[in-house]
Amino acid sequence: MIFTASALAVAAAFAGAAFYVNAAEQPARLTLDDRALLTEWKPSYERGALMQASLALIACGLGVAGWLIEREALAALGAALILAPWPVTLFIIMPTNNRLKATPAESAGPDTRALVRKWGRLHAIRTGLGIAASIVFVLAIVL
Repeated sequence: MIFTASALAVAAAFAGAAFYVNAAEQPARLTLDDRALLTEWKPSYERGALMQASLALIACGLGVAGWLIEREALAALGAALILAPWPVTLFIIMPTNNRLKATPAESAGPDTRALVRKWGRLHAIRTGLGIAASIVFVLAIVL
């Protein structure tokens, strides 16, 4: 069970980080003026994307190992769920990311704020997938 349990730990770290963004960082960011909001979002997004992408890949690899080595079929489902934020990001969230990254801070305004709000709603999909993967890994361990 070491691979499946490790996948759970890493998936839970992913879910916790994603939840933090939605529950704490995003609401705090939205209290800033438009220019500061965008200025904060850009480096925060870059750092968070690298961390969360790494966690998703590691948890997926551990989940696949749990499936193949430990014969835990639910670990395969957990692996798929924790990897699902990648296509969600690439195909659903990335257009919003690109618009925000291309906006100069001095041009930030109400449209920028609306895009950051939209980004937060879209990011919640990633959070939900991380939580779902964690639950599935728990089930793989206890069932």
